[in-house]
Amino acid sequence: MAATMLMAVACKGKQQASESAIQQKVDEYAEFALTSDLINTLSPNEKEIVKIFIEISQIMDEIYWDQYFGNENRKSLDTIKDPAIRAFAELQYGAWDRLDSEKPFIPGYGERPKGANFYPADMTEEEFAALDDTLKNSQYSLIRRNAEGKLYVLPYHEAYKEQLAKVDALLEKAISLAENEGLKKYLTARREAFRTDDYFESDMVWMDMKDSKLDFVVGPIENYDDALHGLKCSQEAYVLIKDEQWSNDLSKFAAMLPEMQRLLPCDEKYKKEVPGTDCDINVYDVVYYGGDCNAGSKTIAINLPNDERVQLAKGSRRLQLKNAMKAKFDNIMIPIAKLMVCDEQVDSVTFNAFFGNTCYHEVAHGLGIKNTVTTGIPCRQALGAQYSAWEEAKADVCGLFLTEQLIERGLITNTTVAQNYITFIAGILRSVRFGATEAHGVANIMCYNYFLEHGAFSRNAQGKYVINVEKAREAARGWAAIIIAMEGEGDMAAAKSYSDKNGKISADLQKDLDAIRDAKIPRDIVYKQGASVLGL
Repeated sequence: MAATMLMAVACKGKQQASESAIQQKVDEYAEFALTSDLINTLSPNEKEIVKIFIEISQIMDEIYWDQYFGNENRKSLDTIKDPAIRAFAELQYGAWDRLDSEKPFIPGYGERPKGANFYPADMTEEEFAALDDTLKNSQYSLIRRNAEGKLYVLPYHEAYKEQLAKVDALLEKAISLAENEGLKKYLTARREAFRTDDYFESDMVWMDMKDSKLDFVVGPIENYDDALHGLKCSQEAYVLIKDEQWSNDLSKFAAMLPEMQRLLPCDEKYKKEVPGTDCDINVYDVVYYGGDCNAGSKTIAINLPNDERVQLAKGSRRLQLKNAMKAKFDNIMIPIAKLMVCDEQVDSVTFNAFFGNTCYHEVAHGLGIKNTVTTGIPCRQALGAQYSAWEEAKADVCGLFLTEQLIERGLITNTTVAQNYITFIAGILRSVRFGATEAHGVANIMCYNYFLEHGAFSRNAQGKYVINVEKAREAARGWAAIIIAMEGEGDMAAAKSYSDKNGKISADLQKDLDAIRDAKIPRDIVYKQGASVLGL
């Protein structure tokens, strides 16, 4: 819904040759239609299920608006007269530019509340600490004030009762149409999870869903928006169609996770946990994004579940969104590489390397350590709001390291180690544009600064990047060791101190980003999506 409106307004703005700053921001998102070959891959029932999944995704979208921005605030968008501001607000799901450190762009709005709309904006830490309700720390509850101004806990299944009743009815219909037993079991378990706010069993069932052509990632999943406590999960949905050929090529790597764990360049005490091998790496066309995943920068790969209990028992599933990856590579990566990478190395920026780095980023989320060596509590809990950036940093560099290992063993043959490192560093220039407040952005800025300090790249006389592959390989190992130790020790203060110091964009990097902006290279993608786009 938001993308359709955005495109209509953006086209009108272009026709009028609008030069407003906000219109320029709108124009920084390249349009891409989410399609897939449904005619030759799906049965009539499966096509009907896709339509149902899209309807549910739209409901997740509605709930997410309230979680991030608030329904009352959303209503106020109707009063905005500038079509570019309206369009950009729809893309950002609110008043803050997600790719520019969440700076406000609508008059009347200040800084984004750290707790989004999960908590009262005026709630103090003392009030939260004094709230006597164990559910206050649930990932699936809101904190609200009653008529007397006192805090209370409102579970998601109660807060969104009306919307979830519609979801329940739609899931019932999808279950009746499902021909694949794994999909049927998953949808049944997820239906119960929406009713109870207990997602563990449905995550476990989802892990066993190996052979369905359709996949549906739906529910409250990521906690990036809760910058206050790093607890509350945002609603989102992806509708996915499996690419059988690409998936079969990757399936052989799942059993190698324990060996990959042993290869990690860190102290032995941080890799004693043995990752589950009952997981898969599959490739999909994504045909619909709803809610959190559709806000601002678009996800091109998924690594789930986040529940450490599921990861230790069964591992995780890595879903590579090939059509979304290709959209970003063609529209963003290649133009950045041509502008910023030296002539001798620019041809080493390849889609196969980009795909591999992204794929093994997701694999690396399942590696390392899940519980601290100091107290035994989950790293996510120990690091709190710092966890997301450090976890993304780990996945970035450990994924790069693992790709290198697989190439050298002859298990990956469509790219080279040099291509992967050169593409990785070019990719940092794409990713740091996510901003210094977004977890992926902070992770990439810290990586950039560490690699620069250790000589992984320099600039030639033309100001273009020259990558020293050998020094980049050394830097990857050193950076990985720091990150895994930071998670393993679970020292929140140390993690914050490091990211505060090293997660900042330098003046030289800002000049590079300004040059990319001035070249009018898109910052990200906006999707034209829905049943009509798919011909359903």
